[in-house]
Amino acid sequence: MSSDRTSDAPETPLSRPRRLTYAAALVALEGLALVVGGLWMLVLGISGDPDDRSQAVTGGVTLMVLALLPLLAARGLLGLRSWSRGPAVMTQIMALPVAYNLLQADSMAIPAGIALAAAAVASLVLLVNKETTRALGIRGPGRASE
Repeated sequence: MSSDRTSDAPETPLSRPRRLTYAAALVALEGLALVVGGLWMLVLGISGDPDDRSQAVTGGVTLMVLALLPLLAARGLLGLRSWSRGPAVMTQIMALPVAYNLLQADSMAIPAGIALAAAAVASLVLLVNKETTRALGIRGPGRASE
């Protein structure tokens, strides 16, 4: 019995396509951006002179808690967990209106809106890709018996 794999051997369930790795990286990057944004709001709310200190602190804590969704989804995607695609897709869908609002701003937020929109669209494309769906073991409607 040899341990060498032949090129025509079927993929093992543990092999992760590159597209799935890229999607996980983008989702994790968005989660990290939420953590950084939350910390920034929190620090400015505590040390700065905001209009409403409690609102700034609440906003910062909320952003950091919201970061848990994409971070957990990214970890699940890397671990080939089928449940992780749902939260990852939800995160991207929620990011699109935020990107639109950033693009409507008349400030330095426009580049951030462009980056967020590009990351969200790229992530969505990678997450609904056939190769990604197959690697996560997700079957379409009516294909539960396959």
